[in-house]
Amino acid sequence: MSSNTETRFKSYEEACAQQRWDVPERYNIAADVCDKHPRGKLAMIHEDFLGNVRRVTWGELQDLSNRCANTLVAHGVERGDRVAMLLPPAPETAAAFLGTWKVGAILLSMSVLYGDEGIRHRVTDSQAKVLVTNAANADRIERSLVDEVLILDDELLSGASTEFDCVDTAADDPAQLYYSSGTTGLAKGILHAHRYILGHNEFVYCHDVRDGELFHGMGEWAWAAGICPVIGPWRYGAVQAVYQREGGFDPAKQLDFLSRNEVTNVFGTPTAIRSMMSISNAGTRYPQRFRIVCSAGEPLNPEAIRWFRDQYGVTVLDYYGLTESYPLCGNFPFMEVREGSMGKPMPGWEVAILDEDERPLSAGERGEICLKARTNPHYPLGYWNRPEDSVEVFDGDWFHTKDAASFDEDGYYWYEGRADDVIISAGYRIGPFEVESACLEHPAVAEAAVVASPDERRGNVVKAFVVLAAGSEPSAELAEDIKAYVRDHLSAYAYPRLIEFVPDLPKTLTGKIRRIELRQQELAQKK
Repeated sequence: MSSNTETRFKSYEEACAQQRWDVPERYNIAADVCDKHPRGKLAMIHEDFLGNVRRVTWGELQDLSNRCANTLVAHGVERGDRVAMLLPPAPETAAAFLGTWKVGAILLSMSVLYGDEGIRHRVTDSQAKVLVTNAANADRIERSLVDEVLILDDELLSGASTEFDCVDTAADDPAQLYYSSGTTGLAKGILHAHRYILGHNEFVYCHDVRDGELFHGMGEWAWAAGICPVIGPWRYGAVQAVYQREGGFDPAKQLDFLSRNEVTNVFGTPTAIRSMMSISNAGTRYPQRFRIVCSAGEPLNPEAIRWFRDQYGVTVLDYYGLTESYPLCGNFPFMEVREGSMGKPMPGWEVAILDEDERPLSAGERGEICLKARTNPHYPLGYWNRPEDSVEVFDGDWFHTKDAASFDEDGYYWYEGRADDVIISAGYRIGPFEVESACLEHPAVAEAAVVASPDERRGNVVKAFVVLAAGSEPSAELAEDIKAYVRDHLSAYAYPRLIEFVPDLPKTLTGKIRRIELRQQELAQKK
């Protein structure tokens, strides 16, 4: 059981009985998340990697977001336009998000980890009107991709008014565009309406967010698991503690930041928590005031849950979801936590384990996690500019997650792996097709197949089986060169950390690569 303090619900049954979806016809994320708060109330504590600290009130953020909105309008942004962003986590970035929604435009936030091709694909596919970035990333942008590249600094915003009337939007109007990788083709844009944040009730049932408490999310502000833990807790009056790091994740610096700021509510990732396990006596060296700690992105192993409890006296609550449907299941502070389980369906979410014919399965039977379509505010508007894919995936009675699971006699769900070839590594969804395509751009590569390889820290890493082109010889140096090539062109997380040179690849009679054989081979070798 968690040692978390008493929450607003006494049981899972009570939470489910009280859940109601209240979705107004007219709704704007920025008006709800930002403009309703008292101006003098604290909104954010921001610390950068140099140790500079800023305390930002809601009045400052409201003025700053209005300046951003006026600036976007001055540069031709209108309702429905896409605004792409490549920015670090900072008050100005949050204000730019809010300003985009105030204008009625659609936000596309990109990761600074993306390579040139990753940025180009998203900006081109979304047909973004403008791209907002900072001086540090400005040289990475092809100016021909958008009408304008705006450098978010004091000079850009200095002449803009702090007064702006938020555009009147319907709850069903588009607001957010996320890109998520699949098994075939390049990453697809998933379009969400303003109402989607109303579906994120994990901040009620898992995090039990309270007005005025310090909240910290470890996810990058380019994915649902990074943006929602910012705007979700803000709806309930939490104060965001934001750490703008330089380079990769440093568990000691992360714990030190949380300790110094006495953060009480945390959204983490399994990879981050497993990284913390490398610090001896973490609980003594970095004492905390944690009340609730949650995790999502990939299954959290029982060893990590036990380690965290031993160090901090808190049971990490694991919950589950996808960009298209997040969250579906969770562990809650008002019920028993069964280590390794993804918990029970989120109150208000109609979730089931189904067979291939969409028939419900019994306890202990492996099937696919599915969500009853259009039963909560989170349901996407569809895939961006992909009407046929949208109909195929979203217009049926059930949304299929392609994740395999079973449930026990008490209704707890247990993750059993992907039903397709998507690789989950350190919480990132990585499509094998994109990595294979990037590998094939290297002149020494004739063929490539990409699968997941089990990894103790990241859960899985990307492994590429490579058939070399004529005239190329396998070597450690060539393997490193291929890795660097894919990292630079695709992204700093979706590249093969492992490469094995092979004479040929297993294929079907029609010539399709049988990744399943390579995946099974890799699993057998790691056992």
